[in-house]
Amino acid sequence: MASPRELLKKKSMAKTKWYELDNAAKIVPSTTKGADTRVFRISCELKEEVDGTLLQQALDMTVPDFPHFASILRKGLFWYYLDSSDIRAVVQPENKPPCSAIYREGRRRLLYRVNYFRRRINLEMFHVLTDGTGAFSFLKAIVCNYLILAHGLEPDESTDDSSVGEKEEDAFSRFYSESTKGKPREQASQPRRAYHLQGERDEQLQTHLLEGTVSAEKYLRAAKRQGATAAAFTTALLMESILDGMRVREKKLPIVLSVPVNLRNYYPSVTARNFFGVINVAFYPEEYDGTLQSILTVVQASFKRQLEQEQVELSMHDYARLEHNLAIRPVPLAIKNLVIAAVNARVQRGITGTVSNVGKVTMPEPYAGYIDRFSCFMAAPEVQICVSSFGGKLCFGFASPFEGHPVMMRFFRKIVALGVDVEIASSDSWGKSVSADAPEAIFGEKAGEDHAVLSEL
Repeated sequence: MASPRELLKKKSMAKTKWYELDNAAKIVPSTTKGADTRVFRISCELKEEVDGTLLQQALDMTVPDFPHFASILRKGLFWYYLDSSDIRAVVQPENKPPCSAIYREGRRRLLYRVNYFRRRINLEMFHVLTDGTGAFSFLKAIVCNYLILAHGLEPDESTDDSSVGEKEEDAFSRFYSESTKGKPREQASQPRRAYHLQGERDEQLQTHLLEGTVSAEKYLRAAKRQGATAAAFTTALLMESILDGMRVREKKLPIVLSVPVNLRNYYPSVTARNFFGVINVAFYPEEYDGTLQSILTVVQASFKRQLEQEQVELSMHDYARLEHNLAIRPVPLAIKNLVIAAVNARVQRGITGTVSNVGKVTMPEPYAGYIDRFSCFMAAPEVQICVSSFGGKLCFGFASPFEGHPVMMRFFRKIVALGVDVEIASSDSWGKSVSADAPEAIFGEKAGEDHAVLSEL
């Protein structure tokens, strides 16, 4: 096996390359604002303390297999683009607020960072590089290399058999077709204005993370009792948690949750770049009869309509048309930025929050035996929940710019009411010991541990 230093040398000798942004990434730089840094974090918690020196070596070993991640963002005359770089990613102990801004215009820096805290390995990425699926591929490769170094494990060739070319592919461009042009989308009938959460925002524009872990088996069993998938069940639970906190006069507005869709499930691609669509699910408070089932019925019907193959294709092509629109191409980037920001602001008025179902994370044996859990978070203008599972543990990763967490409290109380205990950790107190006597403190560490157990509230 080549040493990390040899791998880095080989990479630095490679020909300089630039990448046009994929269509989902094109809107990211123009819509980054305040607490919405467009940075997401995925974490792997091991069953042992992380060795920072070995983690650096593991990262060095992994980078050459994902060359487009080693890029910086540059401004062209008409579009932003990624330019390959020889900057070395340096692993550090966690020393910044989670999901802090990565991209700063005019600064030559990588668009991801790797840090660690106790047993956690964190990968944070600016969304121009990839989506959750691509980032998980990168993190899993880092973790595998780390465990190889730490425990002398044999490399497992089955972890990722895709080529560099397949990872770098712009799948939006590959699968774009003019055949869907003009066809109506189900989402076109969505409301233009939705309910928005209220609360005190962080003065420093920092993102607050809240991680809730449950038994995947028990949670899926609870969803099955309602005749629902985990994704639909989670969406309905979050809607009910939001609805419970709305004032009477606010209930004239719908709750609209945006749900990203992994297009790799619909197209034969293993790209490590962005490749997702979005559906919006709306629920009007007047349809609520006091039961979760009344919300779930609406959510499931919406999922069924919008996740049909034709509707997913239309969602994908909506992104791709941005690049193929001949009227947009010659417009200078400065004007594009203003237009894209304005359009995004209008879109956001019609969205309450986001539910992203990353799904089941798998690792080959014997690597899996050293890992406790995976979790995922995405900076958001209001609230976003990312759901992932590994080894029997299902993690809900909440992120919001609010200092208080009433919606999350209600969400987890509802899960506890179903007979499912919830294990809680929060970025507000990682690294500190707090009392769990008060409800607010339940989101911190207890007796110096990383998690507090929520079985009764």
